[in-house]
Amino acid sequence: MPAGATYEPIATASPSGTSDITFSSIPSTYTDLRLVCFMQAVSGTLQPALTINGDTGTNYSNTRLVGDGASATSARQTSQTEMTLSNSATATTVPAIFTADFFSYAGSTNKTVLGVASADKNGSGHVERKVFLWRNTAAITSIKINVYGVNVASGSTITLYGIKAA
Repeated sequence: MPAGATYEPIATASPSGTSDITFSSIPSTYTDLRLVCFMQAVSGTLQPALTINGDTGTNYSNTRLVGDGASATSARQTSQTEMTLSNSATATTVPAIFTADFFSYAGSTNKTVLGVASADKNGSGHVERKVFLWRNTAAITSIKINVYGVNVASGSTITLYGIKAA
């Protein structure tokens, strides 16, 4: 990122419980977006997934690399109905961090997103890197974070940033 680039918070949520979170009315005044999720599950495995502009059609694809300190795997998926940031990154005693970078989100081409999940998992460690493609040329105006009924711990935070001059 070039010198002088700035991150400006657009919206922040403090999820607690089982509710999904939606950031809507995202302005088109930035070059890129960054979503930062600092989350912990009360019980179960939190597998946050994103849908853009309410699109639940099979318009998402990804290529992923996953490692846990003992092994590494990679895979590709096409025709998905969302962007799953992590398939198993969280534990109930240590928060995990998930980020998603939306490049040229207001442009008129298909959207590329870089997803990262990192977690301690109570000492075992877990990292995921994913490159997503949303096959749609519309500007991104809303992002929904799906938690699928997993109870999100109090103190979790999700912030959407706009990046100027990226």
